[in-house]
Amino acid sequence: MLRLALVLICTSLVSSEVVRAADWPAFRGPRGDGFSDEKNLPTEWSQDKNVKWKVALPHPGNSSPVVTGNRVFITIGNEDGTQRGLYCYNRADGSLLWSKVVAFDRVLPTHKTNPYGAPTPATDGKSVVVWHGSAGLFCYDVDGKEIWHRDLGEFKHEWGYAASPVIPQDRVYQNCAPGAAPFFGAFDLATGRDLWRVPEPNRERSGYKGSWSTPLVTKLNGVEQILCFQPSRVVSYAPNDGKIIWEYKLESGKGDLAYSSPMLGKGLCVAINGFSGLATGFKLDGSGDLTGKNKLWDVPRNPQSIGTGVIIGDHVYIPDAGPSTIRCLEAATGKEVWAERMGSYWGSIVMAGDLAYVTSQSGETVVFRPNPEKFDLVAKNNLGEHCNATPALSDGQIFIRTYENLYCIGAK
Repeated sequence: MLRLALVLICTSLVSSEVVRAADWPAFRGPRGDGFSDEKNLPTEWSQDKNVKWKVALPHPGNSSPVVTGNRVFITIGNEDGTQRGLYCYNRADGSLLWSKVVAFDRVLPTHKTNPYGAPTPATDGKSVVVWHGSAGLFCYDVDGKEIWHRDLGEFKHEWGYAASPVIPQDRVYQNCAPGAAPFFGAFDLATGRDLWRVPEPNRERSGYKGSWSTPLVTKLNGVEQILCFQPSRVVSYAPNDGKIIWEYKLESGKGDLAYSSPMLGKGLCVAINGFSGLATGFKLDGSGDLTGKNKLWDVPRNPQSIGTGVIIGDHVYIPDAGPSTIRCLEAATGKEVWAERMGSYWGSIVMAGDLAYVTSQSGETVVFRPNPEKFDLVAKNNLGEHCNATPALSDGQIFIRTYENLYCIGAK
């Protein structure tokens, strides 16, 4: 019995250091698609209601929190981007456990609405990876010890950078963009060495261009694939060698801009260009160039799309940055079913059970039931602070990063 007890204790200790079911380990959650297994989350809060703790942040930022075990991670950059850091907070009380700040010797441009430190970190419960743009890709253990770092080149764009890493099993996928030589790369999680890189062609087209999109790892027809929204196409990469399995081209009259991630439904994908550009739906079937043969619909001009929505059943629910609406579309046709003016959204929709959560730029989190018949509001919860981030849902609590504070929403 003693021997069995020791085995169980050791197993418990090991298990606490890897991703648990209740963790929120990456941007848009455990599967990267905005869906979680969380239930019974708070639906009402304010500055003085259901806030377990809040901690002041040294600088504003657009990255979202991630959570593993008793640790909460966010990225923070200083005003000119010469200091880009990963910060780890104690889940229990919000105290700072450690920070790792990287010095960068150049001041590169960004947009005033996109402070440095926009990418969200990713963790597998043992290590945590952060992309600091031109300052490099870094991997630490969860106690803050550096495991490796990589200089991946310069990524310069007048609007900055924002794509977040993802960690499926033993590797890191990173959309290294925008810039003069963008590429999609896979790196060994243990060592940081290259597994493969696929350059993204810079097409000679007028208008703005660039990708700030975070990849999505999924299985389609039983085949694991990595999907990424690049400036003029949605691309599927093979995990082993980066070979392009298929692509679907989007060419918008207002420029080739990819802010959000692809949204997947029953046998179809929906993608929306930024800058009020093209929205499209296409069938997920086949290989090679799917553009002509798989198209379901195109809508040439749309509201500004920065945050990513979700597909539930036959409908898409989308948060818009401008005009300030939440919309419901038919996934198979692109037809708008309803639109409700609520707020301007840079954050993405995340799901807990049958409830959707999305936080506006004014710091108001709307909770609603996705319902194709009408906008079904459950609650509006205003923190009164600017926010471009996406909530993290973990073990009955909600973590929200504003420009001023990091919040843990839950019973005190």
